[in-house]
Amino acid sequence: MIPHSNQTEKILKTSESDLQTLVASESQGIWKNPILENLDFPDMIEEYLVELEIRNYSRNTIKTYKSIINNFYKFLLNEKDLYDERRILRSFKRYIQYLKRDRKVSQNYIYLVTVVVKKFFEFGGIDVLGGVKTPKRTKSLPKSLNETEVKKLINALDGYDTLDSSSANSNFLNLRNKVILALLYSSGLRVSELVSLNVDDVDLDERTIRIRGKGEKDRIVLFDDRTRELIEEYLEKRDQKSEFLFVNRFGNPITTRYIQMMIKEYAKVAGIKKKVTPHILRHSFATHLLKNGVDIRVIQQLLGHSNLSTTQIYTSVDMKTLKDVYDKAKLL
Repeated sequence: MIPHSNQTEKILKTSESDLQTLVASESQGIWKNPILENLDFPDMIEEYLVELEIRNYSRNTIKTYKSIINNFYKFLLNEKDLYDERRILRSFKRYIQYLKRDRKVSQNYIYLVTVVVKKFFEFGGIDVLGGVKTPKRTKSLPKSLNETEVKKLINALDGYDTLDSSSANSNFLNLRNKVILALLYSSGLRVSELVSLNVDDVDLDERTIRIRGKGEKDRIVLFDDRTRELIEEYLEKRDQKSEFLFVNRFGNPITTRYIQMMIKEYAKVAGIKKKVTPHILRHSFATHLLKNGVDIRVIQQLLGHSNLSTTQIYTSVDMKTLKDVYDKAKLL
């Protein structure tokens, strides 16, 4: 279902005389951006964001899409002579030029803006950016921890009081956080996937978790025996009644922000100087699997990547290991 196709057809069928009338009205200050008013962009934006939520896009993704589309819409409001779709295409090119020259944004952000705005127009049935080529992304090597650093992070607060030292449940909170760290690493989960986990998603016997990933795509991830032991202990000691696997002391689902802050504090205690985030644990998971000979397509499936090209960036990550093997060969 394309909600705004009728409006688009109406614009496309506008006669030449009507178009001239619109232009004349614009010059007289009667119409500022007639096509924006006819297409009702605010309503289109609202419907598109609802559609993303129905398709099970993450909150962070929806927030990013909303910001990009709203920023472009604000730019269009300051453009003149927007009386047909060709002028919107012209304004989009101006917007990209503005982002590059004035805002000095990255190439990857230009890529994201192009993709998001094109998807938005396609959803509205407006074929205005169909001929716009999507720019290439710059692929930087993802950072990762080594195996020793990961173990230090997971065990950082063994024997320490929890971050919330005033809580009577300090030992339990330490255990919960340890399970979170172990799962982020051993299963390669996105933090948005982890906070959405239900208890019923976890199969302790099979050591698997069913994940509802991006775009309503389900996948199965694995965890090791040590993580299973931690989960079993955690569930046995947990007294909150909730369908969510991870909750705070009030019984509410734990937030991604809390996990980000928790990992940062754990890294300090562990003496890790590198920047550590939930996503870096995911990168570490993929890097270590590849290093230990796991096929790239298996890693793709575990990570939930739609395209193998997204996963293949890990093939060039572990250059240090490659150099060590090369040097040990002593060719000369």
